Amino acid sequence: MQSALLRSVEHVSIKEKNMNYEITIRPEEHRDYKEIVSLILRSFQEGTDYSDGSDIIALVEEIRDSKYYIPELSFVAELDQKIVGHFLFSHFPLSPTKEGGHGDEAHSDIVMLAPVSVHADYFHKGIGRRMLQLGIAKVKEMGYKGVTVEGNYKFYNTVGFRTSSEFGIYPTSGIPLEEPRCMMCQETYEGSLRDIRGYIVYDMYYNA
Repeated sequence: MQSALLRSVEHVSIKEKNMNYEITIRPEEHRDYKEIVSLILRSFQEGTDYSDGSDIIALVEEIRDSKYYIPELSFVAELDQKIVGHFLFSHFPLSPTKEGGHGDEAHSDIVMLAPVSVHADYFHKGIGRRMLQLGIAKVKEMGYKGVTVEGNYKFYNTVGFRTSSEFGIYPTSGIPLEEPRCMMCQETYEGSLRDIRGYIVYDMYYNA
């Protein structure tokens, strides 16, 4: 039997430029996968200059096949029965050293938000921000202590993320080494990350 969380659907009204949008978020299902692939390809091809989306699709598939996958926290956002957004939260054990060594434990107190995609036809309409707010609320309901994300800090700061080093959590590779603000964390309640320290090492994934 599906859990209450899997059955639940969240509604939110978005008002942008005199237009009204009512979106829902729900856990992704196998029947959504083909539509999700198309969404990711267009989202990254038209919205970034660093990916054609194929590597993002590979990462999504790798997460789904891993022990870190959380079906209840892998969401699609819908508008008028059309998928307009997709995002995943997955278990992410921190490493005690820069070299890795997070062990074989699948469950963690922290989840990673990645990847995040919005349909190219719906860029700049507030959908990404609102769907993440709803998803983060679900993370809090499930009792996790924090969320990590790597990306554009100017966007993610608007949904409550702060530079990860403020919490004693540090990047070890990629853009965050040059621009630390690109690696971020969010507490699920005040002080929830106080006793958690470590390094972000992606050695459990080939496509990260």
